[in-house]
Amino acid sequence: MAEFANAEALRAEYADLERRLGDPATHADMARARKVGRRYAELTPIVKAFAEHERLTTDLADARELAADDPDFADEADDIARRLVAASERLAELLAPRDPHDSADALIEIKSGEGGEESALFAGDLFRMYARYAESRGWKVEVLDSAETDLGGFKSLTMAVKASGGTDPDAMPYGVLKFEGGVHRVQRVPVTETQGRIHTSAAGVLVMPDVEDEAEVEIDPDDLRVDVYRSSGKGGQCVNTTDSAVRLTHLPSGLVVTCQNERSQLQNKASALRILRARLVALNDEQAAAQASASRKSQVRTVDRSERIRTYNYAENRIADHRIGYKAYNLDAVLAGDLTAVVAALQAADLAERLGSAGA
Repeated sequence: MAEFANAEALRAEYADLERRLGDPATHADMARARKVGRRYAELTPIVKAFAEHERLTTDLADARELAADDPDFADEADDIARRLVAASERLAELLAPRDPHDSADALIEIKSGEGGEESALFAGDLFRMYARYAESRGWKVEVLDSAETDLGGFKSLTMAVKASGGTDPDAMPYGVLKFEGGVHRVQRVPVTETQGRIHTSAAGVLVMPDVEDEAEVEIDPDDLRVDVYRSSGKGGQCVNTTDSAVRLTHLPSGLVVTCQNERSQLQNKASALRILRARLVALNDEQAAAQASASRKSQVRTVDRSERIRTYNYAENRIADHRIGYKAYNLDAVLAGDLTAVVAALQAADLAERLGSAGA
């Protein structure tokens, strides 16, 4: 089983993690315990699949040996061989190179772009689409920051998507939703249009892993400039009489994060730091991919409809993902939160790419 040689190393790591989880000293540090537990959960399906592959390999050898003396065992050998092929494919999928953040929760930023108020309304539609999809999977949604417009749209919105305990590592929010990052284009008649003409506008989506462990992304307080100001509501109307809103500027990277949804300055600063850690992880990943000349395109950060990843056409009830050539005529269901088919198609395309790169 030379093709699965790296599974042996993972099995050794798994045994070590199991030992560490049984050590009370590990649980004295909750951050370390979470990290060890998360890695243990990631490796569990790989170790089980490898054990199944080994068992079937042994069973097949035994069955063929028996079939050489007794033809009645030939059918059993053929059945085991078919199961072994399926087990090999499953193990290859599990061992394919993957994003180390796939088993993390997610932060999603949605920003309006071209199209003015219509774009802000579409940003709101995207927020509700993701919130409904998250609800259908049993995930919890928390709005960390938002800037609403007079008509109920959003200039910007940041939401956290968190899985419940015990969720399969292969079904965690970031690993599922990361392909949503990019520019989403909508074609429809805006509510502000009096002549019934179809307009095109865009909203940008950025998906980041929610990094809870502060040790994973260290931020030097001396690298931060902290500004506080009064929160404002729609149209700039003051909705808070204290300086509770927080703006963090990370001086080395130039990243700026603002939070004003919470009532206290302390809560807004905590949310801003959470978003900043996620943005730094996304920035580091993008830079690493660029240095490695990765073939996979990074998420589009600019909100320009010419750099779209997906189009939502209301007149035709059509959704089209331009990266993989996906097209379906159930836009109403998708906007209601039924992203299952779209997500599955994107994950299948990503798996094929990862398997291809592993075999190259």
